[in-house]
Amino acid sequence: MVAGRSSGRPSAPDPVELLPLVFARPGEALERAHALLDAEPGPGPYEASIAHQVIGIWQRDFGELAVGLGHLRRARDLAARSGSADREADVLATLGTAYVHAGRTRRGLNTLDQGVARGTGVTLARVLFRRSYALWVLGRHREALEDLRRAIPILRRAGDIIWSARALTLRATVNLAMGAAEWAQADFAAAERLWDATDQEHDKAVAVENRGLAAFRAGDLPAALGHFDEAARRYAALGTPAFVLAGSRCGALLAAGLAREAAQEADAATELLDRLGGQTTRRAELMLVAARALNDSGDPEAAATRADAAVRSFSAQRREWWEAHARLVRVQARLAAGQASEALLREAVAVAEGLTGLGSPESVQAFLLAGRTATALGRGADADRHLAVAAKGRWRGPAFARVDGWVAQALLAEAAGRSRGLLDACRRGLELLDEHRMTLGASELRARVTARGAELATLAQRATSGDPRRLLVWSERRRAAALAVPPARPPDDPELQRDLTAFREISSRVEAARSAGSPVPWLRREQERLERDIRARSLRMRSEGTAPDHRVDVRALLAALGDGRLIEIVALDGRLVVLLCGSGRVRAFQAGRVADAAAEAEHARAALRRFAYQGPGGRTTLLEEAGRRLQEILLGPAARHLVGEEPVVVVPPGPLHGVPWALLPALRERVLSVSPSASTWLRARRIEPRGDRVVLVRGPGLATGGAEVPVLADLYGGATVLENGTAAGDAVLKEIDGCRIAHIAAHGTFRADSPMFSSLQMDDGPLIVHDLERLRSAPYRIVLSSCDSGTLEPVGADELLGLATALLPLGTAGIVASSVPVHDEAVVPLMVALHQALRSGRGLAEALRDARATLPSSALHQATGWSFSAIGAA
Repeated sequence: MVAGRSSGRPSAPDPVELLPLVFARPGEALERAHALLDAEPGPGPYEASIAHQVIGIWQRDFGELAVGLGHLRRARDLAARSGSADREADVLATLGTAYVHAGRTRRGLNTLDQGVARGTGVTLARVLFRRSYALWVLGRHREALEDLRRAIPILRRAGDIIWSARALTLRATVNLAMGAAEWAQADFAAAERLWDATDQEHDKAVAVENRGLAAFRAGDLPAALGHFDEAARRYAALGTPAFVLAGSRCGALLAAGLAREAAQEADAATELLDRLGGQTTRRAELMLVAARALNDSGDPEAAATRADAAVRSFSAQRREWWEAHARLVRVQARLAAGQASEALLREAVAVAEGLTGLGSPESVQAFLLAGRTATALGRGADADRHLAVAAKGRWRGPAFARVDGWVAQALLAEAAGRSRGLLDACRRGLELLDEHRMTLGASELRARVTARGAELATLAQRATSGDPRRLLVWSERRRAAALAVPPARPPDDPELQRDLTAFREISSRVEAARSAGSPVPWLRREQERLERDIRARSLRMRSEGTAPDHRVDVRALLAALGDGRLIEIVALDGRLVVLLCGSGRVRAFQAGRVADAAAEAEHARAALRRFAYQGPGGRTTLLEEAGRRLQEILLGPAARHLVGEEPVVVVPPGPLHGVPWALLPALRERVLSVSPSASTWLRARRIEPRGDRVVLVRGPGLATGGAEVPVLADLYGGATVLENGTAAGDAVLKEIDGCRIAHIAAHGTFRADSPMFSSLQMDDGPLIVHDLERLRSAPYRIVLSSCDSGTLEPVGADELLGLATALLPLGTAGIVASSVPVHDEAVVPLMVALHQALRSGRGLAEALRDARATLPSSALHQATGWSFSAIGAA
């Protein structure tokens, strides 16, 4: 952001006011500095040095660094001519910091040392502060604290509020980097009290950002994201980019499991920085953040490339602390890419020891990495030694660091063959993660953050794979935990309701413009802004609840099944294990490969989609063949034990929830339901029906006009019908809240890029997952006759996000939905037959089976019937 010269320049100000103003109202300070230089008669050397220093600071921090250096060198020369040693010392401190940000570390530190030598009194303290800041940028934390130890007493004695607050803030930031969170919190609080007595708006924005950083290091993700959002708003109001904030916020997004978003944000900040010609130090930091994000999102090769570039940049800038952390990410990425070697092990050990010497809290993660690398090379003794160091981290630090410590302890126990010790470490690590997860109010965060416990769950599954009952318990431990309790979102949040209503309206206008062939870019930008705001408000929600005990009670499960069967399919080390529960026991069967199952399921879904789009004329031969292949891969020999006509519940792993289960020959004629977990199914069975209200909703644009709705209205005399303009989002939510049956005939859209914005099209725009989560009590049963309404996105350890999973924790006991597009006309007879069966007292799964049996024998109708699943237990 390179500011232009305003035509309406204010009159020349008192130069003494300019330096404080640059971090209060930066834009105004820039204008006034230019005005001072343009004034007639021209300023003297002292005053002119201040003006050039202000312009240099602005360009250094918010604009083009090379331009800033030019102004600061001019300010230094003018200060020398002024004859004021303190003026010269002050400019040298600013110039030295700019050199450091430009990657010219030696010259920068030499210039700062010159400033320290020339300064006296309060000026000396301010120069010491800036040298401390430069040392913090370089990662030389102990030296930074020593300069602050000298500066803070001088500033306090002089009553210098602004610089005292800055010094306390910097000391807190340095302590945070070294893991001293309690000391940091105290300094941040003291600094904020001082800022309250000033009008330093930019400094106040930094204080808000620092509160976010402190909250993040303490493990409070909702608070951290809230503070970062508020700081971003303040920076935007001041017109100043904030590259440090981008890096901090990306760190929080990574901890929340939002790696893709973190990578995008880091790249956007880097692009802006490059466009402005900004600080090379910040560019290197953003490169490191992007490397972490790419590694977490499953692209280790790209992550290693970014990390390697960051290592080179930090090395050139003489930033040992940062270089060590970049090397840590590089080793992580190379190990994830399968590049274990003796050289990589040596680097991993060197990084771990280096981070320990630097006092970095990430040394635990580094020793865990060294242990993993040694294990991959078969170096058992070395692995044990490094893992033992990492395991000490399980007793201290924020939740994620302690979880890593428990992972190290579990790996140690696994190597020693201590099954009991391994399972204890897995249990304690997962309980710790549960406690942290329950501080998160947003269901999306609760689901994504479970990824941090995936390895612990896998270790436990592997250790219990020879005991079907114990394997069932540990498999349940990792799946659908986020559905155990509803999200902590107040249903009467007026700001959220306002944004959701506006989002529906804008989305409706965007779609109308697109359909008319004249898209309006500003409408699309406003839609994207509202989407960002809704999601940000969701992620900031907190919860004070306690983690529920979502472990499955195997005896209770078997008793609840009665004569039925529950098939829990476990993905373990690339293979599928089928746990067949029923008749008082749990049996295990080996089935096919996970990758083969996913590929075959996609082929079957593609065949069903062709029926939806091509209509009559297709043949079911390919579908039936796909069903046989799916059965062999998914169920293996367990299929032969499904005799008789007992009901079946299928609990697949997250990536296989989109399987059209009714295609499988062994399941096609059965009462069949699907559930995210056995625990979810048990909870759904305990939900009692509420009242007798039936709500029928018909959205716009359906090929049949939602032809089943009038028939269903006659079937359920007295049902509430919303259609033809009355099916607006808020009206629909009000009517379906707590009803017994809701049937929604509306176009559905699944958003793989952002599952919480998957939607049902209402008269006034899309009804999204965030809308449904505002329900006080979801419908007891809900039928979604639209395309893709049952599609779920696997996230975290084994969690799911989508329309259906929004309803289950809110009290819905059963859902009928499709995970593929469906043919509108062929849906009508299926839905009518389904509700006729419900009216006769059948449950959803039984009604869906019986409805399929009544369909015409055409391939189109058969394919449509197979496209729908019953989810839950009603």
